[in-house]
Amino acid sequence: MLKWPDKVTVKEVGPRDGLQNEKGSIATEDKIEWINQLSEAGYDYIEISSFVHPKWIPQLKDAREVAEGITRKEGITYAALVPNMKGLEVALETNVDEVSVFMSASESHNKNNINKTIEETYPVLEEVVKEAKSNHKPVRGYVSTVFGCPYEGNIPPSQVLEVSNRLFDMGIDELSLGDTIGVADPKQVDQTLHYLKDKLDFSKVAMHFHNTQGMALANVLVSLQHDISLFDGSLGGLGGCPYAKGASGNLATDDLVYMLDSMGIQTGIHQGKLLEAASYIQEKLGKALPSHQMQVNNRI
Repeated sequence: MLKWPDKVTVKEVGPRDGLQNEKGSIATEDKIEWINQLSEAGYDYIEISSFVHPKWIPQLKDAREVAEGITRKEGITYAALVPNMKGLEVALETNVDEVSVFMSASESHNKNNINKTIEETYPVLEEVVKEAKSNHKPVRGYVSTVFGCPYEGNIPPSQVLEVSNRLFDMGIDELSLGDTIGVADPKQVDQTLHYLKDKLDFSKVAMHFHNTQGMALANVLVSLQHDISLFDGSLGGLGGCPYAKGASGNLATDDLVYMLDSMGIQTGIHQGKLLEAASYIQEKLGKALPSHQMQVNNRI
């Protein structure tokens, strides 16, 4: 029989990774209300926005207003993505609880995403990590295109390990490994995690799957067998990578929680409140969310 964990931590990235690819404008007050609803659903971690230049991600140009406008609930980490020292400065002014840095395991995706080579990115992120830690903020590191790149195809696990080790050496507290374009399959996930297992501390590793090919939940099941217990999700399946064509849809938090709850794996997240929050942002977006739970809910 397969062995399953008793508990899994689900981190909500919808307000950042979910909304960043949306074309239509979403009012700041609607984002704030949505995050406030998420705060009542049982999460202990919500990524609220990204302090990037509005030219790159126009949808998140109101990061400061969102960070300052939400009602913060005790016990929840309110995190934000920062690309550089300028973004960190604003993030610190708004007193976010945690900052995240990001880069790619793929050279070409890194260049397209942040206009730097991998080697050029390291010193930029190291400065951000050092400053964040000096301000007593935990730091999360995102690695993109772990299982495939839209420009290069498959990425060797050794390349993923090299980038991951460099981030841990900088002092990050947690690493999120991303299937940015949603091409991973269970066998590939198994092989990659088997390679990384004795080389990284998996208690500090999260998986960030996209559902482009419909395999995100299957990949979660494989990850659970490798003792991974941290997963990123985006409510309703919102999102995708704006720099990776066709990478539509993150792993839906509501589908993930439904599966884990059905398996008797504790998440601490309330399914009913999830659907309420998903229905709210669905109405504000003016389109049906793609998750299975919302497809069922929308038919009721």
